[in-house]
This record gives sequence, structure tokens and C-alpha cells, in this order.
Amino acid sequence: MKQYTQAPLPFQGQKRRFLRPFKEALDQFSSTATYVDLFGGSGLLSHTVKQYYPKSNVVYNDFDSYSERIRNVDKTNALLRDIRIICAKSPVRKERLSEELKLEIISRIEKETGFVDWVTISSSLLFSMNYVINFEQLKKENFYNKVRLSDYTAENYLKDVEVVRKDYRALFEEYKNHSNVVFLVDPPYLSTDCSTYSRPDYWKLSDYLNVLKTIEDQSYFYFTSNKSQIIELCNWMETNSYARNPFADSTTVKVNTSLTYNASYEDIMIYRNND
Repeated sequence: MKQYTQAPLPFQGQKRRFLRPFKEALDQFSSTATYVDLFGGSGLLSHTVKQYYPKSNVVYNDFDSYSERIRNVDKTNALLRDIRIICAKSPVRKERLSEELKLEIISRIEKETGFVDWVTISSSLLFSMNYVINFEQLKKENFYNKVRLSDYTAENYLKDVEVVRKDYRALFEEYKNHSNVVFLVDPPYLSTDCSTYSRPDYWKLSDYLNVLKTIEDQSYFYFTSNKSQIIELCNWMETNSYARNPFADSTTVKVNTSLTYNASYEDIMIYRNND
């Protein structure tokens, strides 16, 4: 089966830059463990584990309904083919489309019934890294001639992965006392745009701290960034005898991520095998 090196459909915050160190770290974990992806996101971590360890049991918590987008990829491709024809009337790639062409695209989208993948459609029309989650938002934006020139493919992306949709706390409670279990913990980053996630207003500081309960005395991979300062907070609390540091005896890997030529931050992966 195809091994995907990035999520097949656009997703804010996917872990494609971490795949190499993630796979290297997996060598320290069991090939037959149960891997529970508490914040499944794009499913890229779940897909990677299942490809790397085919005998493992992988549970993917699809709280953002990414699998629904995967199931409807043919419908998304059909809509994008029609939009691509309209965009071809503009001679220059990546330039802003005229208001006339924008209205023509909007008219085409209005004819869609049922499911529309707004994240993928908006990523094909809006300025880089801009996404919307509904039609009303899309109509307010400027359109650009940047539609992908080929169809998306997601064949077998989630094959043999168990897909669930639960509150991460309920899923953790279900598996926390199982033997040979590894938790993949990748919550939306603190101080980062989460506008395309489900219930983005849910993530307050107390919620980020509550997530740390899922790694106490567990085998885990935890993802954050230097923007969140969660690591510094945990170190301070331990140093000042307020609490035990949940990251004790763990390994940290950092990857520099550039947003623009003068703006960047560090993505961070922390892991520990408790067995």
C-alpha cells in the first residue's frame, strides 16, 4: 500500500515534518502495541504507525471528521475539476482572480448538494494557508488562481485503522489501564490559529494542562511547540515543588518550522516508553 508522507487532503497542523524522527522513535516501542491517537487530526500519525508496524492496533480519534472528507474525495475532485476550468480563463497562475470569475466559481459551488469539503476548496482558492469552514466565509474572501492541477487521492489511507469519534478523555479512560498501549497526544497548539478545528474555543490553558493527565505513567508521544511554553511551565512547577513533571525521563526532538523568511517557531515531539 502507498505510504503517505503527508495527509492526502489539506489539514492545519499535520505532522509531516516529524515523520522521520517519529519513525526513528517508533523503533523504541512495541510493534504489536495498541496505539491510541487521542487527537487524530489528519490521521497522518495513525497512518504512519500502521504502515510501520502492520501488526499493531491503531485507534484514530477522528474528532475533526477528516475521514468524512476522505470518503468524499471523489466528489471534491469533481467540484475542483469544474473550478479548474473556470480558473483557466485567467492567464497567470497564483494571481488574484477577477470578480467576474469569482462569481462564476461561487455560482458553481452553489449548485453542490450535500457534503462540501470547505477546507480543501478554500485551500485551492485562497491566499496561502488561509482556510474557511463554510460557504458564507468563502464568499467574503478574494480568490486566487491556485487550484491544484491534479486530483487528490486518498486510497487506503486509513486502511486497517480503527476510526472512532469521542471526547479524548473518554477514549483515554477506555485504554489507560490496558497493557502495551501507547498514546499519541497531539492537541491543537496553544497560541496557534485553530480556526479549522472542531470547537476551537474549547482550548483554554486549563484544557491544555488537563491533557497532560494522559501522559502520566504512560507510554506516549506528545506534540507541542515553543509557542505554548508548556514545557517551561512544567519544569517550573517541578522545580518549585508544585507538581511532578509529566515529561520526566522523556526524550525531546525539535524541528524548526518557517512561516515566512523572518518568522519561524519550533515544533516539539516528546516521547517516553514506560514499559
